[in-house]
Amino acid sequence: MTSWLQFEQQAPELAAFGRARFGGGVAYLGTVRGDGGPRVHPVTPIIGEQLFLFMEPTSPKGQDLRRDGRYTLHCTVEDMGGGGGEFYVRGRAALSDDPDLRRQATAAASYEPAERYILFVLSVEFAFMNRYEAEGAVAERWKAN
Repeated sequence: MTSWLQFEQQAPELAAFGRARFGGGVAYLGTVRGDGGPRVHPVTPIIGEQLFLFMEPTSPKGQDLRRDGRYTLHCTVEDMGGGGGEFYVRGRAALSDDPDLRRQATAAASYEPAERYILFVLSVEFAFMNRYEAEGAVAERWKAN
């Protein structure tokens, strides 16, 4: 399981771009429903040494991740022209009740997570970035070893 910190050490420029694009705002989490279909949810990713998500314990996205940890997380795009660019990661999510990880996630969060929220730690197995420049799109990919 590759942590955000490990991803950052292996691909610092790509990770910095991702950190800026996720930047405390809304991103879109893709999960796999029980029937195998896709589901998309707005979330607020938290980046510390790990990539974290807090959520309500009854959330359908949490139920999806408990059953099948595969996820993808895509930043918002500001406009039709791609704004500041696209960034997404994919990997596996794991529910955590570790108090140290919860403290780390709370300290890194852009908001105050409710005590009732459950915490997922997301591995980073693949990352993709697309910047839109005058000459066209510039893409970069990274995959965990």
